[in-house]
Amino acid sequence: MSDQTIIVRDDGFHDRDAEPDVTLPPDIDPAMLSDHLDHGLVAIDFPAMGDGRGFSLARRLRELGYRGRLRATGGLIADQYAMARRVGFDEVEIPSSLAQRQPEPQWLARADWQEWDHRADLAG
Repeated sequence: MSDQTIIVRDDGFHDRDAEPDVTLPPDIDPAMLSDHLDHGLVAIDFPAMGDGRGFSLARRLRELGYRGRLRATGGLIADQYAMARRVGFDEVEIPSSLAQRQPEPQWLARADWQEWDHRADLAG
């Protein structure tokens, strides 16, 4: 089980059901993102929890018009799930070892990502 991965979506844990057409590294030249707009499933790698470049890449892909499925892979934790969804990711792929340490209820607790709006909170 340690080498299996889990797909996290707003409704919980799922088996990995598809291979990405391409997995983009976090240091990809943003000018190259438009080369991937026609793929059905694009993954963006997060090599470490503190490496947020993938969030910017996801946002940029969506701004460029990407309409396919967008998957975050690698070093994300449950606390980052809402941010991943807000910037355009459809799902997050995690190792089963992380799913054991952060079980499904911890991820589901962040699935209300659309209800929280920091700009509205700041505006009062």
